[in-house]
Parts: sequence; C-alpha cells; structure tokens
Amino acid sequence: MKQLTNNTEGFRQLVAVVTGAGSGIGRAVALRLLEEGYYVFLTGRNQATLDQTAQLSGVHQSQTSKLVTDVTQEDSVNALFHHVEESQGRVDLLFNNAGVGSSPNEIDKVSFEQWNRVVAVNLNGVFLCSRAAFAMMKKQNPCGGRIINNGSISATTPRPLSAPYTASKHAVTGLTKSLALDGRAHGITCGQIDIGNADTAMAKKIKEGTQQCDGSLSAEPTIDVDCVADAVITMAKMPANANVLRMTVMAAEMPFVGRG
Repeated sequence: MKQLTNNTEGFRQLVAVVTGAGSGIGRAVALRLLEEGYYVFLTGRNQATLDQTAQLSGVHQSQTSKLVTDVTQEDSVNALFHHVEESQGRVDLLFNNAGVGSSPNEIDKVSFEQWNRVVAVNLNGVFLCSRAAFAMMKKQNPCGGRIINNGSISATTPRPLSAPYTASKHAVTGLTKSLALDGRAHGITCGQIDIGNADTAMAKKIKEGTQQCDGSLSAEPTIDVDCVADAVITMAKMPANANVLRMTVMAAEMPFVGRG
C-alpha cells in the first residue's frame, strides 16, 4: 500500500510501529502490514522473537527494523520513537499491541506488585507509545496518522477473577476515546480492537478450560490470529477522514453474547 504525499513527486512508503511484534497478534499484524507495503518497526522485549518475525516476512525483511523496547519504561519508548523519526522521518500507524494477562484471583488476593505489572504494560505502555506517536504525528508533514489500540472484550464484559486485567483494558478504552477526540485537530485518528479468544499463548488455558460465571470450568473456542490481523488491516486502511472507533473480533461461539 502506497500513498501520495502532499509535497513531493511520486509516492512514499507508509511507516508503522507494532509493539509486542515478536509473537501472536503482534507478529500476525506486522506480517500483514509488510504485505501491504508498510515499512514496519518491530518492537518487543525479546530480540530473538523479533528476529523470528523478521525472518518470517521473507522478501519483505528489508522493510523492517527490529528494536528491543520495554513499553513500561519512558526512556525506552522515547528512544524507540527517536529512532523512528531519525530513520524514517514520520510514523503513519501505531499498533499498541503489547500486553499481559493476570492470574485468576479475587481482588483481596492480588498483590500490589501484580496489579502494577499489569497496569504498567497494558495501560502505561499504551500511554507512553501513544504520547510519543501523537507528538510525531502532530509535527510531521503531512501531519496526521492513526493509532490502533489492542483492547479486549474484558473492557466491558469481564471474566471472573480478572480485576487487574479488566481495569487496565477498561482504562485503555477511555484513552482511545480521548485520543480520538483530541486528535481531530491534527488529523490523528484512534480506534480500538476488542478481541475475544484469539489463539495465542495467553489463550492456552481458555482452550483447556477456564472458569465461567457460574463457577464451572469449560473449554472455549478460539480464532486464528490471522482473523485479528485482517481486522486491524481493515481499520488501518480506512481513509484519513474515517475511523473505526471500536471493533469486536471474537470466536463466534464463545460465551460472550447472551446470558452467561
């Protein structure tokens, strides 16, 4: 996918940053963006898995940069976007995908350390990356860009014993809406994809059997991560004057819609 600039002759390549690009949803989305012609910055905490994502891109490997980044650390995120600006001059798309789950527990048994770990990645990481991307998008020429946040259906419909995770994803929804509003003056759009049961490492227990609202344990169906990648690409390819504010992508038969 190529796009005309408003002040140059010819075409320019769109630039994307994907956090958590070393596996699962992040890897699937990064590979699809490369197929669409984006230059993609692959970021995550593990160099080896980022290398694997780049290798899986095949002929598109020259369109990637791999940067080990800890989204919970301000200096690390700032260094990432400084590198993006220095090497490519702009960012057109940020996919805030990095996230962690929380072990099932009643809130009185959740330690403050466990709470902070989930919030640091799922919320603070989205804030830090969005702040850096927003600043670049405001000043680049042409200005504007798109931010897509990986939310969760847990943001509005929690699983039992999931207070840290649910609270962090609910907060991401508020941040998504604020960015969508505040970005209007600068041509910046922000949307959120709420995913139900994508087949990733995090969903392993869901496939084996997870606690339901009535206290029973049952396995739930999952969907391939490529389904999520398709949805993110649909959001990313919207024209600049259109936005998918929220999209839900889920396993059709999971116990989410209806009485649980």
